Amino acid sequence: MASLDPTASPGRWQALHLLLAAMDAQIESVYTERGIEGVRPRFAYPLIRLAHTGPLTIRELADSLDRSHSAMSQTLAAMRREGLVDSELGTDARTRRITLTDRGRALVPFLEAEWRATEAAVAELDDEIPHALSAVVTELQRALERRPMRDRIVAHLDEPHAGPAPTDTSTPTQPRP
Repeated sequence: MASLDPTASPGRWQALHLLLAAMDAQIESVYTERGIEGVRPRFAYPLIRLAHTGPLTIRELADSLDRSHSAMSQTLAAMRREGLVDSELGTDARTRRITLTDRGRALVPFLEAEWRATEAAVAELDDEIPHALSAVVTELQRALERRPMRDRIVAHLDEPHAGPAPTDTSTPTQPRP
């Protein structure tokens, strides 16, 4: 008998994920209303940082923004496609330094203003609701310091008792001519 699909009904975090996506879409609409195309809200942080630091490697930029190297690499690839950043040879053949293009540099004053406006809007929201999101996040962080998420998951994990993964013993099919 197959188990019920646990993803069939919304999880507790789905509303938060949808809310964050909707807020990002609203921020992006501020860009498009001003004729700024191809710029996503997640680009603002690295663009502003690069404007203030100058060229950085992907690792340096990721570390300075508290992002993973993989996530930053994906973001930078999207930013490169939009003509916002470029790269130049680093100190050795294995590294490349990320630089702003003229387009990326030209957007920074607006992105800094949008950043400050977004922070003000978030503060306004925090004041408007009975449980400020910033306070809730701080409390979640404290709770996770007391007992990490991994430990909480493992305490609830009801693992199926399965043997080792089966090996594929089938014969590969020959490609058709």
